[in-house]
Amino acid sequence: MILKIIAFNSPEYQKMVHLRTDILRTPLGLTLTKEDLALDKNDILIGYFNDSCAELLACCVLTKIDEDIIKLRQMAVGENWQGKGIGRELILFAEKFAKKQGFNQMVMNARKVAIGFYQKLGYKIVSDEFIEVTIPHVKMYKTI
Repeated sequence: MILKIIAFNSPEYQKMVHLRTDILRTPLGLTLTKEDLALDKNDILIGYFNDSCAELLACCVLTKIDEDIIKLRQMAVGENWQGKGIGRELILFAEKFAKKQGFNQMVMNARKVAIGFYQKLGYKIVSDEFIEVTIPHVKMYKTI
């Protein structure tokens, strides 16, 4: 398995957009808009590929908030790969990468159904529940 940074608008990025759409938006009856995707241009795009890099198994986006804080967003793991530890490996890679870039805190808006997953990785809830993209979320953070 290969974890790596993806270039914006590359063929690998197109795979990332497809996976994010399939996992995060289509089940909610939503799509990723041009405005959503424009946000990716200045972000860190991370992909988890099979050994040949032919298949994208999981991905996430890191958005700089300030000099110390980076936000994890658009975390998606392909249906066939969920529950196999790939999400955990992706998060640990993202944290290590962010730490090397000088960030010391990772924040996110976590879907309510994923709270337990993030808590097992040391994330803490720091907000009441709120609705984002039509479903319940909470804000979470972790010192990295």
